[in-house]
Amino acid sequence: MTEGGGGGGGGRVGGRGPVGDLEAILRARRDAGRKLLVPYVTGGLGDWTGVVRAAAAAGADAIEVGIPFSDPVMDGPTIQEASVRALAGGATPGGIVADLAHLDVEVPLLVMLYYNLVFRAGHRRFARTLAGSGVAGAIVPDLPVDEIGDWARAADEAAVATVLLAAPTTPDDRLSRICARSRGFVYGAGLLGVTGERQSLSSAAAVMAKRLKAATDRPVLIGIGVSTADQAREVTEVADGVVVGSAIVRRVLEGGGPDEVGAFVAELRAGLDLGRAVEG
Repeated sequence: MTEGGGGGGGGRVGGRGPVGDLEAILRARRDAGRKLLVPYVTGGLGDWTGVVRAAAAAGADAIEVGIPFSDPVMDGPTIQEASVRALAGGATPGGIVADLAHLDVEVPLLVMLYYNLVFRAGHRRFARTLAGSGVAGAIVPDLPVDEIGDWARAADEAAVATVLLAAPTTPDDRLSRICARSRGFVYGAGLLGVTGERQSLSSAAAVMAKRLKAATDRPVLIGIGVSTADQAREVTEVADGVVVGSAIVRRVLEGGGPDEVGAFVAELRAGLDLGRAVEG
């Protein structure tokens, strides 16, 4: 196995108290036998803070909040549309991060954003801003492991875990580097392509999970193309957990609010718990 150092300590979360170490929290839950669930919510879209609260209450282990961007290269039509609507409604990176400080949830919060926003703000300034709002981690999908040094150092200093992604086409030597440098968890892409719902789980998802589990003891979560409770349960036969985004965002785009999202997250949670019970 390959392994690197852990992330830093906790940050301040407005009135929520210390957020703690993202990786330590996820490891503890995984090691207790729980399958991990990380819903994705687009910041600035509708009652997004209410959606975050509902997802946390319904059984999420952490929540990923997307910061809207005009050119979201990793994202498919659903999340692209969500970004367009959020930006049209006046959402800004600073406003979303500031709002995160006041979310009274008891699970770690991560942000997903593109590197242009990090670069414009400045690595150290942005990392400290995230930490000041109690953000536990960041996913910057267009910043490859070869070029992550300056941001990763700033994030480590601020105790913000930088979660790295691995693709099905990633060769083994590079996969080891990604696993060693990732913090919090390792995010495995379940298929080649952009985010979006799929009718069935790609066979690449299980292969990706097996490769990552062989390369690291960090929590391994699979996302992109995981859309239903059955798909989540299937992939977590190997992986430690899942990230589910487009299926949640679609519900918000279609007018669903916190209640509908909470019900869907509860359905995902039940599916994962059922899979755990069957394994037991």
